[in-house]
Amino acid sequence: MSIPTKINGEDLWELDEETLNSGGEGYSAEYIFCKNKDAVGYTYDDLILLPSHIYFGINEVDISSQLTKKIRLSSPFVSSPMDTVTESKMAIAMALMGGIGIIHSNFSTEAQAKEVRKVKKYKNGFINDPLCLKPTQTLKDVMYIKHTHGYSGIPITEDGTIGSKLVGIISNRDASFVENPDMKIEDFMTPRESLITAKEGVSLEEANAILKASKKGKLPVVNEKDELVALIARTDLQKNRDFPLASKDKNKQLLVGASIGTRPDDKNRAAALVTAGVDVIVVDSSQGDSVYQLEMVSHLKSTYPDLEVIGGNVVVPSQALHLIQAGVDGLRVGMGIGSICTTQEVCAVGRAQASAVYHVSKFARKHGVPVLADGGIKSTGHITKALMCGASCVMMGSMLAGTDEAPGEYFYQDGVRLKRYRGMGSLEAMKEGSEKRYVWDTAKTHIKVAQGVSGAVQDKGTLTRYIPYLRQGVHHGLQDLGICSLKEVWERLQNGKVRYEIRSPAAQKEGGVHGLHSYTKSLY
Repeated sequence: MSIPTKINGEDLWELDEETLNSGGEGYSAEYIFCKNKDAVGYTYDDLILLPSHIYFGINEVDISSQLTKKIRLSSPFVSSPMDTVTESKMAIAMALMGGIGIIHSNFSTEAQAKEVRKVKKYKNGFINDPLCLKPTQTLKDVMYIKHTHGYSGIPITEDGTIGSKLVGIISNRDASFVENPDMKIEDFMTPRESLITAKEGVSLEEANAILKASKKGKLPVVNEKDELVALIARTDLQKNRDFPLASKDKNKQLLVGASIGTRPDDKNRAAALVTAGVDVIVVDSSQGDSVYQLEMVSHLKSTYPDLEVIGGNVVVPSQALHLIQAGVDGLRVGMGIGSICTTQEVCAVGRAQASAVYHVSKFARKHGVPVLADGGIKSTGHITKALMCGASCVMMGSMLAGTDEAPGEYFYQDGVRLKRYRGMGSLEAMKEGSEKRYVWDTAKTHIKVAQGVSGAVQDKGTLTRYIPYLRQGVHHGLQDLGICSLKEVWERLQNGKVRYEIRSPAAQKEGGVHGLHSYTKSLY
């Protein structure tokens, strides 16, 4: 595309061929990855991108992209189907911020389908799974929820779950003057006849008006049988905001994905997920070019023609070709490069991620299949590099595992607030069911070979602050490159106008924080 900038009415001068070919402007992706006489595989850290002329504002950068042939995201961010990363809470938050979450398969079939339904039924401002108590429980239970979750308004239902008949509510005021920790809730709760409620189907505007008029902090939403179906909190309404980037389907419901394995019973899992409303299924294997995955992809595409299917993981074009032949709508690229993955160490198989993303993306683009770069992402710079190597979206695990929306509780170690994070190839995750990602047939395997580890990641706060930080970091990266959209990225990749260099170990050190006695690093 032509650059509109002019100096004294004259177009910007262009470099002469000698300078352009001298290395002064870096090298094309074709030169770096294909004319690779040393047969070196490159990681994101090995690469540095060279700047180009900026002729647009940062708010003009468009990073919307295709996840699959039919699904387009405003934010090219996908949360990984790991049991310490993506359940319904993460998937909802990712979709609201313009990305998508892939719900892990370490659930039973019914439980995973339930997580999908939670996302599809989500309405911004409504709490669809509030913690409830039974009237026969005690003040001790109320205080436990208050101290562990910070909730003060707790609905009381007949059997202590949502979907049960509403019988009362406990507020701070109800519990403040009760001294006996064993007193039953039914003896000091606000009873049903004193509650103001809303009927199922109420809009946020109507709910807000009811809360204002009643001066209450919580508004239970009930159905025709007086069963609790949701809860609306005044504080949530006050914090409520529009999410213009939200990823939604044609029915205005949030988009959500889910992972399955390649064993015969995963066909039943897929059927349950489709019934629950899943938008995309990721066939989850550490090595995606297997007869088992090809059969599963073929089954999914023939049985559910409108379902989007992502296959993988792959790192070379021949793997991608077989999955494209089977009918995938997207490819997941990466093998053994995640922070908690040991596949390359244990199995001696895989590929450096930048090289894998470039070669598979270049090939897949011939067939119109988007690529999802999975793993190896440790910063916004890595996200930008993945996109500049040809990926349409990036999948993240450790980058999101420390957020409020990730499963698990925070804990402290040496004064640092942490959350558990484990690879799906770790022995702990395999015991929960993820071994099918690494062992494809149904033969009984008595010896499990771990291809991942368990660890912890530092607290990153809420996604509502973290995702905008990631987006802005990518915006800055593309602006410095003089590129205003991902469509333009791929055009420049093809014509050689994206320029790279390979960094020496010293250059990598120079490109980070160095030369300080100590420093504090704040992301945002």
